[in-house]
This record gives sequence, structure tokens and C-alpha cells, in this order.
Amino acid sequence: MRQDPPAIGSELEQLSAFLDYQRETVLGKAEDLDAEQFRRTLPPSSLTIGGLLNHLALVEDSWFRERFSGLPEGELWAGVDWESDPDFEFRTAAELDPDVLRQRYRDACARSREIVAQAEDLDQVSVGEWPDGTHWNLRWVLIHMIEETARHAGHADLLRESIDGSVGE
Repeated sequence: MRQDPPAIGSELEQLSAFLDYQRETVLGKAEDLDAEQFRRTLPPSSLTIGGLLNHLALVEDSWFRERFSGLPEGELWAGVDWESDPDFEFRTAAELDPDVLRQRYRDACARSREIVAQAEDLDQVSVGEWPDGTHWNLRWVLIHMIEETARHAGHADLLRESIDGSVGE
């Protein structure tokens, strides 16, 4: 259930709450839709609500589990040849049931929350690194995921409006 982020709180509480708010916004846009609606595009874009959920599940796992914590790639994404199929998560979403996609995203968010809860603090540095050898901290990952999720919440908002006219929050 979507809750407004607190007006007062620690940096970690507020960043986490803003990310959860955006996560719930995306899930709200995906609610009560059937498989056909999950696959519907708004031309000229090929984005779908199902594809967005699958993509967001991937980036949750990628940024928090793999890149930040150094955990191995999860079984959902293991073995994907990203070089030959860079849109794998968008493309394969059409083959999955909407309930599976919604749960996949919820589960990925829960795994991310566990990583955040286990971190020392927002200044904890990632295990992963950029090609130049630099690292990033948990604060950066949270801010990046707020941006990524909010951007896709906007996409989901447009897609949902084109499906059934639903607008707003």
C-alpha cells in the first residue's frame, strides 16, 4: 500500500520511503489488468506495463544485489546473453502471467530492502565498480533507483491511461 514519505526522518528513512512510494505507484498502475492489457503498447513505443515490471525487477536485483552487494546473479536472470538480447526482460514479459510479473517485482523489492537493512550506513561502498575502478555508495544506489522507478512510473501512467483511461495516482 502506497504511503506518503515522512516529512521528517533520517536520510535513510526518507530515501527508502520515497523509493517505496514510487514502487507502489508502479504496482498501482499494474493492478487489475489482464494479460492482454499487460502486453499492450502505446505506439510508437514498444513499452508495456508487463515489460516495465519485469525490467524494474531486473534493475532492483542488478543494482542492490549484484552491483552493490556483490551477490551472484539471481536465477531469474542467470544465463541471459545480454549482448545478443539486450531487451530480454521487456521481450519475455509478454510470455508471463500478470500475477507472476507483479509478484516478481514485489519479491525483487523485498530483496532490495533486505540489502538496505543489512548495510552499515548510506556511505557503505559497493562491491561492484565502474570500468574505471570507482565505486559508489548505498546513497547513490537509492537515489538512482528513485530516479529509475519514478521515470518508469510515468511511463506506466501513460500506458495505463491508454488502456482504460485511468489517470492520476
